[in-house]
Parts: sequence; structure tokens; C-alpha cells
Amino acid sequence: MFSAGEIDGRITRLRNYMEEEKLVACLFTSIHNINYYTGGFVYYAFGRRYGLLVTPEKHVTISSLVDFGQPWRRSPYDNIVYTDWEKDNYFKAVVEELGDTGGAIGIESDHMTLETSQKLKDHLPKSNELKDISYATMSMRMIKSKEEIGVIKKISTIADAGGWACVDAMDENVPEYEVAHEATHAMVKRIPSEFPHSDLRDAWVWVQSGIINSDGAHNSLTSRRIQKGDIVVINCFPMPQGYYSALERTLFFDHCNDDQLKIWEANVAVHMKGLELVKPGVKCSDVANELNELLAQSDLLKYRTFGYGHSFGVLCHYYGREAGLELREDVHTVLQPGMVLSMELMLMIPEGQPGAGGYREHDVLVINDGGSVDNITGFLLGPEHNIIKK
Repeated sequence: MFSAGEIDGRITRLRNYMEEEKLVACLFTSIHNINYYTGGFVYYAFGRRYGLLVTPEKHVTISSLVDFGQPWRRSPYDNIVYTDWEKDNYFKAVVEELGDTGGAIGIESDHMTLETSQKLKDHLPKSNELKDISYATMSMRMIKSKEEIGVIKKISTIADAGGWACVDAMDENVPEYEVAHEATHAMVKRIPSEFPHSDLRDAWVWVQSGIINSDGAHNSLTSRRIQKGDIVVINCFPMPQGYYSALERTLFFDHCNDDQLKIWEANVAVHMKGLELVKPGVKCSDVANELNELLAQSDLLKYRTFGYGHSFGVLCHYYGREAGLELREDVHTVLQPGMVLSMELMLMIPEGQPGAGGYREHDVLVINDGGSVDNITGFLLGPEHNIIKK
């Protein structure tokens, strides 16, 4: 999905950081950083260890023989394969590639397990020490290049297509999983037209219908059948080559009662205010605190379930995102050009109360060099558009 120049730029920034911090190497173990610094290798562990070793001269993925040539094909540089035939061959491969290099080695403390860390220390010469680079590399990933933003924009159009497919497939007595299947299929069909050489895996859709199924942001699909008057939250996640965008919307099937309409409109109003607040120079915590005040005025703050938005890019349900770019009260990062983040507000009204159900909207925002902000989500929101009648 990315040009050689894009990947070289990422590696150059990393090596500049290594020089400043006097690191002789970095050993990445996480799915997200290995993908980011290779531009396309997304590993499946299945109980095995994987790595990417970067030195001032080398860029080597370390992979299990079970994957044979795929890691090499998905990385622009070198690859070394280890077998399961002897214990700890992974660590022997790391040491072989490092050679006699002494000095500090950067690792991801937020990903590397205690067992892996100890085994690495046991195999390395005493002249090596381990230093955490997880926050520094996360900060590098938070600022996107124009090419990376272009990729995210394309993925967002695919997410919109998933949303429209949900609407087309939705009907009375149709199970959630059937609606999701149609939407996932629609997204997967679109991915090759935008990214012809991408892996076709991990695109998925959640359809959460009714008061109980909609109460959690990450509730899984069920066989529940959609009924008239149901609140339905759709979540469309295309994921070409480990890159993620999303569309999340509240819909109602056939009609919406007055209590639910009141909550829905309040959720949309605060969401729209949030879109206005995202701009360069503003702290993430300031956005969260101002939206908290708005919800408090309507006595709805107690129903807020999570932060107001998060970063995009190399992101997935099994390896997370850049925690330094979250619209939360405890995150004080200053927004700046090149950042891509969501505005997403969810209110959850418990069963038995007026307006019960989970309400969620989600837009993806790009902060541009000139200070303007683009909303790259095309699927419309709110009661005027999303009461679905068949």
C-alpha cells in the first residue's frame, strides 16, 4: 500500500532517534510496529515470536518457518527465518543478526512479556542493555505523512460502503449476523479496487440491535433478529494490511420513540460540538473537559461510557492504537497537523430507564498543514437520516 519512499522515511526518522538516544539497535515485537516499519508485514503469532531488528545498517524481520516466504515478501528489506527444531531459536536469530554489537537496544516494554525480556537478556552479551522505546515510536506514528493520510481516506470510503450495505440488508426479522455478513462482503469487495496487493483479512462488522446488544461498544454479533422500533448501532471496520478506519452510527429500524429521540438528539448535538473543537493547538484533555460540561448540563454525563475519540492508522482490535492521542481528561497531547483521530461519543442508558439503549456516532478527522480539519466520513448521521423504513 505504501511507496518505498514512505517506508524509507519512517526508518530514517527511527534511525535519527536511535542516534540521538545512542541506541545500537531496536527490536520490535508488536504487530503494529512491525507492520509500520515494514509497510506491510502483519504477523499472526499462533504461539510463536516475531520481530523486526533495526540497526544503523540493517533492517531484518525475524519470522517462523511456518510462514516461509511471506514475511520476506511483505518487507522491503531482509528477513531471517528460524525453526522450532531447537529451543529458543528465535533468540539465537536475534543474537546472530546483532553480532558483537555492544550497547543499548530499544524494546517495546508495553508489548514484550517478562518471559521474552528475560530470555533476551539471557542470550545477549552483558555489554547490551534494554531500553524502552514504546512511547517514542508511538509519538512518531501519531503524525501521519500525506501518503499515509491518503490511505486512511480511501479506507474511510470503504467503511462508508459497509454502512450503506448495512442499511440495504436491514429488515424486520433479519438476524444481526446476516446484516453484518452483507456489509463485510461489500467492504471486502471494495478493498482490492483501492489496494490491489493488500491481504484480504480482518475486515469485520458489528451490528448491535436492541437495548441489551447495543449497550457495549464492543458487543459481538449475535443471532438476534431485528424488530421494528429497535435501536441498531452499526460498526464497520475495513482493515487492508493492518490499517484501520471505521464507521459507527446509531440507527433505528422503522421508528424511534420520543424518549429515545431525545437522547439520540442530545448525543448528536454534543458530537457535533466535538467536531468543532478538534483543531491544531488544542489539548486532548481540553476537548474532553468541554464536552463533559455540555453533557453535565443535560444530566447525561453519568451515561458517557469512554473517551471522545482516538487515533487512526496502524490499528486493530487485537493490538490497539496510540494511547497518546486519545480525547480523554488525562491525555494532554496538543493536537497538530498530520494527526488523524475520531470524534466518537457514546451514551448508554440502562435498561428500564426512558430512552434505554446505547447511542454512538463516529467521524474520522484529519488535521491539515494549514490548520483546517477535514471530516473524511461520508455516511450521514442523526434522526433525519437514520430512521430506516422498509
